[in-house]
Amino acid sequence: MSVQRFSRATLRATPWKNGGGTTQEIASWPQGAGLDSFGWRVSIATIASPGPFSVFPGIERQIMLLEGDGVRLFTHDGRVSHRLDVPHQPFAFSGDDPIDCMLLGGASNDFNVMARGGQWRADVQVLERAADIAPAPHGVLLALRGEWRLNDGEALGDGDGLCWTDAAQAWQAAPASDGARLVAVRFVPA
Repeated sequence: MSVQRFSRATLRATPWKNGGGTTQEIASWPQGAGLDSFGWRVSIATIASPGPFSVFPGIERQIMLLEGDGVRLFTHDGRVSHRLDVPHQPFAFSGDDPIDCMLLGGASNDFNVMARGGQWRADVQVLERAADIAPAPHGVLLALRGEWRLNDGEALGDGDGLCWTDAAQAWQAAPASDGARLVAVRFVPA
């Protein structure tokens, strides 16, 4: 099993092809897989201007506002219309949908989870109190706010995280400060 620690502050930012923002990849699996071949992927995006999202056929997506004014996500046929303007509330949609977005103010930062349908299912939870996180062969933990203590005695401060791959791992997580929030992403075979 591989458990890797990361800090949001040191993730490398890559510009989008359309120039509308940047992406900081936290992890993807298998390691080194491209955008057309990953099984799952977790990233943080900065949306700086309105425009279309990339279409990812066969991918189930979840997005969650981290900071900023947020965006309105929509399809031109009206099947999807969602205001992503409340932090830490995941919204699921299909990567097959031609999603467009409008800024609700300035730029925003969003947490993104993608899983290839038929192979992986992503379970995304935002924790505000102590909880047991069920075992999963792959996953990501990210302290969104405050400090968290994990079952192995490790502490995660604001913006710190862990990613694990290739072995079932369960966690016990407890906030060490008031108002703390942690996002737990579990990837399990579909």
